[in-house]
Amino acid sequence: MKRTLLATFILAVVSSVMAADYTVAPQVRGEIRPPDQQWQRKIESLAPKKPTAQPEGPRKVLVFSLSTGYKHQVAPHVSAIIKILGIKTGAFEVTSSDDVEVFTEERLEGFDAIVLNNVCPTGPGRDLFVDVLNDPDRARELEANLLKCVEKGTGLVAIHGSIAFQNNSTAVSDMLGGSFDFHPKRQGVTLDLVEPSHPLVAAFEGKGFLHEDEPYLFKNAYKQKNFRPLLEMDVSKLDEKTRSNPSVVSDVRYVAWVKRHGKGRVFYCGPSHQPESYETTAMLRFLLDGIQYALGDLRCDDSPTTNRNPIAEKAK
Repeated sequence: MKRTLLATFILAVVSSVMAADYTVAPQVRGEIRPPDQQWQRKIESLAPKKPTAQPEGPRKVLVFSLSTGYKHQVAPHVSAIIKILGIKTGAFEVTSSDDVEVFTEERLEGFDAIVLNNVCPTGPGRDLFVDVLNDPDRARELEANLLKCVEKGTGLVAIHGSIAFQNNSTAVSDMLGGSFDFHPKRQGVTLDLVEPSHPLVAAFEGKGFLHEDEPYLFKNAYKQKNFRPLLEMDVSKLDEKTRSNPSVVSDVRYVAWVKRHGKGRVFYCGPSHQPESYETTAMLRFLLDGIQYALGDLRCDDSPTTNRNPIAEKAK
């Protein structure tokens, strides 16, 4: 009996400490359901009332949501969230599309930022444009339009699965800061703030973030880490099977970052596979601030930090 009480007390103390150091997302409820009105009202109540930075003018944001491969069920939730953030704060106006022809030069010129919402390709080429058009030449043209658009100053936001957008394209990987490699099974994920004083993680008020997610791992341009990391996944707190995989623990695992691509600003937000992760004011503010960064309204240091590998450092 005494041992049971002691164990309960220790668990309560540990839980209290964890709660003090981390913002905890609601528990996953099971099957992901479409974002009904009740859920959207909940998000609206949690969303910030005003933008962190005052927009320098009217801002137009394109939210592109199309997958030819894996269909993330959270994509409709993300679309709804971005619309709510734009309307409630007045920071930007949203146009939604799932038509690849929106990537013509003429149509892209009408937007200040582009949000890729869980855009996942299929097939061996991992090329969304080829999947849709079945025309490699036209596909390269649309990809070039996007690259040029961002280079000239349009902002780019990629959310969760969108890191796989044009996954085998070296140019797109360089622009995004990486490409999708693989992910272990969905599980509890602990995120730490890389620089607690950085403006783009102010939403977390110095705390880390605990939620259930797919622990994404990246390749290609990620190896260079030519970006400013914002959130880091604590691999030591993943499940035992995941920790036993050398390819998981052999490098620092960032899940959110910002970077420049020419004159454009790029924000990658790995969270989340689950709508529950967004049911916190902290994550909603983080997403809003990242979009405002891409728009050029929220200024911050986005210079790449020195590459580091904590695993190798500990081994010395």
